[in-house]
Amino acid sequence: MPWCENAFASNKRVAAVRIAVLLLLSVVLGGCASQSLRAGADDPANVTNFINLSGFPPEYKRGFAAGCENARDASGRSAQRPKGDASFVQGWHDGIDYCRSRKPR
Repeated sequence: MPWCENAFASNKRVAAVRIAVLLLLSVVLGGCASQSLRAGADDPANVTNFINLSGFPPEYKRGFAAGCENARDASGRSAQRPKGDASFVQGWHDGIDYCRSRKPR
Protein backbone atom coordinates (compact mmCIF):
# COMPACT_ATOMS: atom_id res chain seq x y z
CA MET A 1 0.00 0.00 0.00
CA PRO A 2 2.09 2.89 -1.26
CA TRP A 3 -0.50 5.53 -0.33
CA CYS A 4 -0.18 4.63 3.37
CA GLU A 5 3.60 5.08 3.27
CA ASN A 6 3.22 8.49 1.61
CA ALA A 7 0.63 9.59 4.17
CA PHE A 8 2.88 8.49 7.02
CA ALA A 9 5.88 10.35 5.56
CA SER A 10 3.72 13.44 5.04
CA ASN A 11 2.56 13.35 8.68
CA LYS A 12 6.18 13.13 9.83
CA ARG A 13 7.06 16.22 7.76
CA VAL A 14 4.11 18.16 9.16
CA ALA A 15 5.10 17.22 12.71
CA ALA A 16 8.72 18.26 12.06
CA VAL A 17 7.61 21.63 10.68
CA ARG A 18 5.34 22.22 13.69
CA ILE A 19 8.18 21.44 16.09
CA ALA A 20 10.53 23.76 14.19
CA VAL A 21 7.98 26.58 14.27
CA LEU A 22 7.38 26.11 18.00
CA LEU A 23 11.12 26.13 18.73
CA LEU A 24 11.62 29.28 16.68
CA LEU A 25 8.70 30.98 18.39
CA SER A 26 10.08 30.01 21.82
CA VAL A 27 13.48 31.50 21.00
CA VAL A 28 11.96 34.74 19.74
CA LEU A 29 9.68 35.17 22.75
CA GLY A 30 12.44 34.16 25.16
CA GLY A 31 14.64 36.92 23.77
CA CYS A 32 11.99 39.50 24.55
CA ALA A 33 11.81 38.49 28.20
CA SER A 34 15.53 38.42 28.93
CA GLN A 35 15.96 42.17 29.53
CA SER A 36 15.48 42.88 33.23
CA LEU A 37 17.17 46.29 33.50
CA ARG A 38 16.68 49.47 31.56
CA ALA A 39 19.52 51.25 29.79
CA GLY A 40 22.06 52.58 32.28
CA ALA A 41 20.38 51.04 35.33
CA ASP A 42 23.36 48.77 35.95
CA ASP A 43 25.60 51.84 36.43
CA PRO A 44 23.84 54.15 38.93
CA ALA A 45 26.70 56.66 39.04
CA ASN A 46 26.33 57.36 35.31
CA VAL A 47 22.66 56.57 34.77
CA THR A 48 21.84 60.15 33.83
CA ASN A 49 24.17 59.83 30.81
CA PHE A 50 21.99 57.07 29.36
CA ILE A 51 18.66 58.89 29.45
CA ASN A 52 17.54 62.38 28.47
CA LEU A 53 17.09 64.54 31.55
CA SER A 54 18.02 67.79 29.79
CA GLY A 55 14.90 69.69 30.87
CA PHE A 56 15.25 68.90 34.56
CA PRO A 57 17.02 70.93 37.24
CA PRO A 58 20.34 69.72 38.74
CA GLU A 59 18.59 68.76 42.01
CA TYR A 60 16.30 66.39 40.12
CA LYS A 61 19.27 64.78 38.33
CA ARG A 62 21.13 64.27 41.61
CA GLY A 63 18.00 62.77 43.15
CA PHE A 64 17.51 60.49 40.14
CA ALA A 65 21.07 59.16 40.43
CA ALA A 66 20.70 58.71 44.21
CA GLY A 67 17.41 56.85 43.78
CA CYS A 68 18.92 54.62 41.13
CA GLU A 69 21.87 53.84 43.39
CA ASN A 70 19.47 53.00 46.20
CA ALA A 71 17.47 50.68 43.92
CA ARG A 72 20.61 48.86 42.78
CA ASP A 73 22.08 48.60 46.31
CA ALA A 74 22.65 44.89 46.96
CA SER A 75 22.78 45.18 50.74
CA GLY A 76 19.04 44.65 51.03
CA ARG A 77 18.47 47.54 53.42
CA SER A 78 15.19 49.33 53.08
CA ALA A 79 15.14 52.61 51.25
CA GLN A 80 14.55 55.64 53.41
CA ARG A 81 12.66 58.40 51.72
CA PRO A 82 14.69 61.58 51.26
CA LYS A 83 13.61 64.89 52.69
CA GLY A 84 14.31 68.35 51.41
CA ASP A 85 14.09 69.84 47.94
CA ALA A 86 10.96 68.73 46.06
CA SER A 87 12.90 68.29 42.79
CA PHE A 88 15.44 66.02 44.50
CA VAL A 89 12.67 63.95 46.10
CA GLN A 90 10.81 63.56 42.79
CA GLY A 91 14.04 62.61 41.02
CA TRP A 92 14.83 60.11 43.77
CA HIS A 93 11.46 58.39 43.37
CA ASP A 94 11.80 58.35 39.58
CA GLY A 95 15.33 56.94 39.88
CA ILE A 96 14.07 54.15 42.14
CA ASP A 97 11.32 53.29 39.65
CA TYR A 98 13.66 53.42 36.66
CA CYS A 99 16.50 51.33 38.10
CA ARG A 100 14.55 48.74 40.05
CA SER A 101 14.76 45.29 38.48
CA ARG A 102 11.67 44.59 36.44
CA LYS A 103 9.93 41.27 36.84
CA PRO A 104 9.05 39.47 33.62
CA ARG A 105 5.36 39.58 32.80
